[in-house]
Formats: sequence, C-alpha cells, structure tokens
Amino acid sequence: MIFQIRLFGFFSSLFLGFSLISPAQNFSLQGRIMDFDSKEHIEGAAVTLHNTAFGTFSNGAGNFQIDNILSEKYTLAITAPGYNRHEKVIRLEADLELGTIYLVKYGSEGTGAALQKTIRATNVSRQLVERPNLMGNTIYGISPEPKKVEGNFYLDNQWNVASILLYREQTVLEGFRVRYNINSNMFELMEPEKQLVSVMPGLRIQNIVWMDSAYNVPRYFVNGMDFKEDGVPISGFFEVIVEGELPLMRRTIAVFKESNYNTALMVGNRNDQIIKRNVYYYLRGKDLFEVPKRRKKLFPIFDEKAEEMKAFAHENEIDLKETGAIFQLFTYYNSQFPGFVPIMEQLLDDNN
Repeated sequence: MIFQIRLFGFFSSLFLGFSLISPAQNFSLQGRIMDFDSKEHIEGAAVTLHNTAFGTFSNGAGNFQIDNILSEKYTLAITAPGYNRHEKVIRLEADLELGTIYLVKYGSEGTGAALQKTIRATNVSRQLVERPNLMGNTIYGISPEPKKVEGNFYLDNQWNVASILLYREQTVLEGFRVRYNINSNMFELMEPEKQLVSVMPGLRIQNIVWMDSAYNVPRYFVNGMDFKEDGVPISGFFEVIVEGELPLMRRTIAVFKESNYNTALMVGNRNDQIIKRNVYYYLRGKDLFEVPKRRKKLFPIFDEKAEEMKAFAHENEIDLKETGAIFQLFTYYNSQFPGFVPIMEQLLDDNN
C-alpha cells in the first residue's frame, strides 16, 4: 500500500512537471457558411470537430465561432439539411479564421464533375478508414457511390424581387427577394440590405407579384384558398397565365420519386428525384376546373364560342398535345373581350 501511494505521488509530480513545462493553450475557430450555387448564407448548419464535444451552429448571417479549443489536429465536419457533408482536416496552433466555406446541395447543377469526384473521394476514404472489411455490394471495401436527391422543391430556385399583399389589413410588403417552396407552402424572404432570410407561411399571403429573374417580366400568383375545386379551398399558389373573361391558371406540383436502382443488375435510376409537373386550370367565378386534355371535352368549355375556337385551332394547326396550345387557345379567346392584356409566352414551360 505504501508502494502504491508513493508510485501515485511520483506520477502526479511527473504530470505536474510536464504541465508547468508545456501549459495547454486554447484557441478559437471561426468562419462563414454559404450556398455554393446561390452564394447565400446558410443558417443552422451544424459545425463540429469530429470525435470531440466541440460544436456550434451557424447564425443568420452564416457565421460560426467555437472558443476554448485545445491546440490539436482535428477533422472539421459541417452538415446542413439538403446539403452534402463538408469535411476538412485542420491543425489548431493559433486562432483560426477559415473564411467562407461553401456547401453543395444534393443534386446541385453547375457544380461540375470534379466537385462530385471530390465528394466521392471523401466517402471512399471514410469507408477505407472506418470500415475496411465492408462486405456485400462493395469491392475491396469501397461502397457504391451514395445516392443524391436530384432537383429541389422551389418553384423558382432564383431569388426574385417581389411585391407581396398580405391578408391581414391588406398590407403590402415591397423590396424583398423571395423564393417559394412548393412542398411546404412557405415563402423565403430575404432583406436586400442585411441579406437575412426569414420564412412566411403561404396562408398569410393573398397574392404576390415577382419580377422573373430570367425574362425580367412580372409573374402573378394568387392563393388557392380564395378559390375552390369541387367545393373545397386549395392549399398552395396558382400562377395566372392568361387573364380575362376565362382566366388560365397554372399550379406546379412537386413529387418525390424514390430511386429504383437495382444494385445487382446495375439498372434503374440511382438517385432520388424531385419531379415538377404543371397542372392547368380555368376559372369561373371562384371555381377552378382542370383544363381537359381531350378535344371533345376541351372546346365545350368555351360555351357559345366552342365552334369558333375549334376552327381557330384547325386553321392554325394547333397541336393540343403541346403545352403551348393551351396558352394559344386561351389567349385568343380572351383577346376578344375588352381590357385584355397578354402575358409573355416565354413563361409557359414544359414541366409535364
């Protein structure tokens, strides 16, 4: 027992001696996280040092800071919903400013093959280090390339300058840039000065007009709650394509399609997909009706002008299978009534 006490005292003295010679130093780590494509700040990204208790989240401006970190070599990991994981090895020997770190969205366009190869290499390296004897549908411990999500839930991925009319007291908001998430029925609003992003539920907005960033023309959207389909109000927003006596409206639906890839046969789509599809409606009063796809049901919706519309389609060789045909018919019909103002045809895409 005496020997054990003396031995403990020896090691305690030895540890104390090393502490006096090499005192531990603490440093700080900071940086900013942004979207690779849009160059917008990312709020709420998780920033951690792998296998440690050090961690934080990015704020509204994308900034993060971790203090009192021991001098050591670490693996920095940054994750955010909808983005590929970012990892980087750092050695902390002084306060470290990492600058701007860009995260890449799943299925992001324009990132280039080189960036995807980098992501692939990171995943392969991690498998070789953490699971070198992995078996199954892998070769020599290297797992297949992880699937990604292609596409997104935004009606328009770009930020567009908008004028927003709220239901409450008919308040108008101007000067914001907006994006609309079809899936959540949420609008993201960015202040132009501070570039801070806030979220507003679609149920608070009566209508919104934004300046299309591609064609520099206004696009007009109305809340489906003000209309009815089969006697029931609709959640989500409709774009007014043709105004007039019989308005043409479009609703974009986003559907999540899961990967059908067969690993054994190596066939099918490897990635999950978000597919957007347009559904066209005409409006009578407050009631919405889906535009019929067949000729026999389409022309009767124009009532007493049905035969005239049929003749117009025949004379102009309009192919009703094409999306633009609907626009042509409704434009011609509504142009026969006073006060008609056409909308640019470029905004009629083919997401069908």
